[in-house]
Amino acid sequence: MHAIRVLLVDDQPMIRTGFRLILEAEPDIEVVGEASDGAGAVDGARSLRPDIVLMDIRMPHMDGVEATRRIVAAGSPSRIVILTTFDLDAHVVDALRAGASAFLVKDGPADSLVGAIRTVAAGDAVLSPRVTHSLLDRFAHLAAPATPDVPSRLGALTGRELDVLRALSRGLSNAEIALELGVGETTVKTHIAHILEKYGLRDRVQAVILAYDCGLVVPRGRR
Repeated sequence: MHAIRVLLVDDQPMIRTGFRLILEAEPDIEVVGEASDGAGAVDGARSLRPDIVLMDIRMPHMDGVEATRRIVAAGSPSRIVILTTFDLDAHVVDALRAGASAFLVKDGPADSLVGAIRTVAAGDAVLSPRVTHSLLDRFAHLAAPATPDVPSRLGALTGRELDVLRALSRGLSNAEIALELGVGETTVKTHIAHILEKYGLRDRVQAVILAYDCGLVVPRGRR
């Protein structure tokens, strides 16, 4: 079985050591390198080609947002999990927009860290309903006003793909979307794949951001 290769990026050595101990206790995860700032993350992503970059959002010289932006722009296949000290850090939105697939609070339980890494490595994204609602409500001013019609930017989507995108934006899982729309999970996965392909998106997090940016859906604070 292919081990999930992880690059640890944090400016505090003790934090990196703690994460290494947690991750290396798992049989399917391998820590392949460490970096102390964003520049090191960019270099490590290029040279080590990890599956996951586990990266602090606030670091000297180059922060996690800029490092995420550069890693994604370089076409790296590595997926990025952002670490933050404070839930709903203002920079988290910027990191998600830049291409991060998940964010975690540093003081969360170890099993949530391991679970997130496995989920993201499998090609999905960590965006629970609670995170979806609270994150986008917190930063409602970043979203475009909702429009009664389908935004022109989303004109490439079919009606069913729009339904799936709206459901994604509510933080629903594939199983929940399938139940709500009365279709199979495989059909939902196909619709999501089409959405990502049509707009060149990395994962469902990016799809949700697209929906809010275009005004297809609107945070509760804007209603």
